[in-house]
Amino acid sequence: MTRPRTAAPLLGIGIGCAHRAPRRTAFVGLLLALGLVVAPASQAPPRRHLLVVVDGLRPDYVTPDVMPRLTAIGRRGVVFTRHHAVYPTVTRVNAASFATGAYPETHGLMGNSVYFPGVEPRRFLDTANRQALATIAAGEGRLLTAPTIGELLQAAGRRMLVASSGSGGSAVLNNPTIAGGVILHPDFAMPERARADLAVLGQPPTGDGPTPARDRYAVDAFLTVGLLRVDPTVTVLWLGALDATAHARGIGAPETVEVLRHVDREIGRVEDGLAAAGLLEAYDIWVTSDHGFSTHTGAADVAAALKPHTGVLPDGTPRVVASGGAIYVRDGDQQAVASIVGALQQTPGAGAIFTRAVRPGSPEGRVAGTLSFDVARWDHERSAQILFSPDWADTANAQGLRGAVSAGGIAGHGSSSPWDIHNTLIAAGPDLARGRIVDLPSANVDLMPTMLTLLGMAIPPSVQGRALREALVGDVAKGEAPVVRTSEHSARTPDGAYAVAARQSTVRVGGREYRYFDGTTVTRRTAR
Repeated sequence: MTRPRTAAPLLGIGIGCAHRAPRRTAFVGLLLALGLVVAPASQAPPRRHLLVVVDGLRPDYVTPDVMPRLTAIGRRGVVFTRHHAVYPTVTRVNAASFATGAYPETHGLMGNSVYFPGVEPRRFLDTANRQALATIAAGEGRLLTAPTIGELLQAAGRRMLVASSGSGGSAVLNNPTIAGGVILHPDFAMPERARADLAVLGQPPTGDGPTPARDRYAVDAFLTVGLLRVDPTVTVLWLGALDATAHARGIGAPETVEVLRHVDREIGRVEDGLAAAGLLEAYDIWVTSDHGFSTHTGAADVAAALKPHTGVLPDGTPRVVASGGAIYVRDGDQQAVASIVGALQQTPGAGAIFTRAVRPGSPEGRVAGTLSFDVARWDHERSAQILFSPDWADTANAQGLRGAVSAGGIAGHGSSSPWDIHNTLIAAGPDLARGRIVDLPSANVDLMPTMLTLLGMAIPPSVQGRALREALVGDVAKGEAPVVRTSEHSARTPDGAYAVAARQSTVRVGGREYRYFDGTTVTRRTAR
């Protein structure tokens, strides 16, 4: 194996705001005390891991004609055919799950927009905005309620790099305390003093959102700055132009296909750059996405369901706040919760509805005809009273790509449709099998524990994913054969007019069960 070059570190790596340093030091000390990290040993350095997140990459986008370089990675490595995004199937929820190996029920980032009444009682905060994340962290004491891979790496004396062209929030959520490394983005660097190293790349591309030029800048930041100056053990390279284009133009549109070709070229540049540096054989490369994508056909009229219950509390703040499928009834009125759910169940375009479990561990929600938050892995102290998904259909769009969701805009994601949940994972490298198709269920939460396993690091009890040993070679691949089963949980209203079912897959291995949320279906009985 060619060893990565050791370079002079960036000044201030792992140092964020000065007032947070004592808390972070104490947290890292706790990890060491619990034995959740392994101190560096005097031995050959471990493999490096590169996680390339292509925002919104559907598995059926990856074809030899459009994406030959990624297809070739799959042919020489491993293709996972039953990979899952975390629900809600939105970007920042999955970024937090990449970072923690956990679901929202554990990491506490509940949506792309989030509500913290102690921080901002009048509205949701947009997690794409990194300043909003800093405000939440300051108000709550901690943005995520689970340890991150960046913190574990820092405690082990290793470094993490995030190079991103996506939103500032998605970049930060991959390593929110900037532990053990650096975040490089066209608009900023963290810690701030790392910005000077980006000068070698010239003026960054401007723009309101991710573009192919900004993708290219992120790749350059990894190859030109990150490899030499950070020497990361784990890198997240986040490419956002595909997601932005598909939202604006639609899945399968000519402009979207052209961006797919661009992404494939950037993946090729990454491989070629690592090879030129003599590092390709040192890297396990994982190419995944944060979610799938669907054609949108128009949103349900949720405002009508909420209207009878709007108003203000005695302090003048809203009684009901809603965004991204989460509905907070802030005075806790259970009759209002049940009434809103009942109205949604009668609203065309509203799909699966979730409420707190009727009893711990139950798949049934407290309100008749709902599934529990446990089914969606969304039961956290930060949860709303109601979570709902737009409904979906298996129909194809004009380009022949299936998956339609009752939501606004041209195309998007976030629902419990299998077209939003089913996403991409393709990997190759020295620790991975060659030419293997893996049909076992897997998910974005599995990437962190797999990397930790390959790095010889202990896995914290907060991690809910599993090491993907079926894709590995060598001693780490050994163990009992996994057992897979599928199940379905359903709920219906007393009159049978609305019914919802959730499908789940379970992998049993090493004496533990790992549960994967496959999606939901809703049926409505039309009144005669």
